[in-house]
Amino acid sequence: MSKGEVRKVVLAYSGGLDTSVILKWLEDNYGCEVVTFTADIGQGEEVEPARAKAEAYGIKEIYIEDLREEFARDFVFPMFRANTIYEGEYLLGTSIARPLISKRLVEIAAETGADAISHGATGKGNDQVRFELGAYALMPDVKVIAPWREWDLNSREKLMDYAEKHGINVEQKRGKKSPYSMDANSLHISYEGGILEDPWAEPEEDMWRWTISPEKAADKPLYLELTYERGDIVAIDDVATSPAVVMETLNRIAGECGIGRDDIVENRYVGMKSRGCYETPAGTVMLKAHRAIESITLDREVAHLKDELMPRYASLIYNGYWWSPERKMLQEMIDASQQTVNGKVRLKLYKGNVMVVGRKSDTDSLFDENIATFEDDQGAYDQKDAEGFIKLNALRLRISAMKKD
Repeated sequence: MSKGEVRKVVLAYSGGLDTSVILKWLEDNYGCEVVTFTADIGQGEEVEPARAKAEAYGIKEIYIEDLREEFARDFVFPMFRANTIYEGEYLLGTSIARPLISKRLVEIAAETGADAISHGATGKGNDQVRFELGAYALMPDVKVIAPWREWDLNSREKLMDYAEKHGINVEQKRGKKSPYSMDANSLHISYEGGILEDPWAEPEEDMWRWTISPEKAADKPLYLELTYERGDIVAIDDVATSPAVVMETLNRIAGECGIGRDDIVENRYVGMKSRGCYETPAGTVMLKAHRAIESITLDREVAHLKDELMPRYASLIYNGYWWSPERKMLQEMIDASQQTVNGKVRLKLYKGNVMVVGRKSDTDSLFDENIATFEDDQGAYDQKDAEGFIKLNALRLRISAMKKD
């Protein structure tokens, strides 16, 4: 499809400098009508101003959507059932938001009769891959326009010059401008660029938005109880709570305890290493608590198999394959394992730490006090059986040692 054949484009639109320039650039370079789509996925900023900006540019079809519940329920919660973490540290806050945005982009394209979709991801990052893999998986024939791979506006100065030349009104925030590139949703906020491009440089304290410094957190620990049903949190301190509210509540509580900061150098899918800092208060608590409830409700081999498959599952999400058949297959297995993951976890939050101090399941616990006790188990376990068990498992070791002699 050539430029002239593109009549209408759905743009993932934030109302900021990049996407405001992209909006005008699409009209000028493709001669097409633009539909804007702005999603509220819990980034903590008002999204409605994007409507006024789009209207000011003459946009007729404007989509502003509150997707917080769908994001938490259908994307974040399924991911945490797998205890997902990329390269041992990253809780995938940016990665898991992209499948939902891709889904709505192509759905809106179908609803409005658009020929193409467009996004503001750069040609160096992972997001271009995530957006586009998702779009192609859901709408195979969709055309994707990625301006950062086409234009020469490769600096903020050039973007500002373009905006001024074309009468694009870009609001300048008062006070000190953040030197970081940031992305936020209800799972996390990320920081890249600025001094973070030096992996030896410590982040400035005033960079962090959601968490206070652990040193400044309260001297008194905070206790919290989470209730699980089929692997998902359904209540906090016995108050029934929706997935989105779970995220909002845990972000606030854990952030006040200095929990959730991470400083990572990760391997991007496109081949380079990248240093980023993340605040994931709710996710940090959720990962610790979910493993705790699984520890008493999952069979040993099921738990171990999940742990073996998790890195592959994490890579699929990180690399943009949420809508792939292999991720869906893994999800079915993961979800099946969660049918018995029911009960409560009690946590102690203190100065940046999440400590599990209790876990119980009235219906599905596999923990048997009569067997595990160091006291008299009244015949529940015959300790003499251990001798044969050990000798059988030692057989190959003994044979190998004898051969060496």
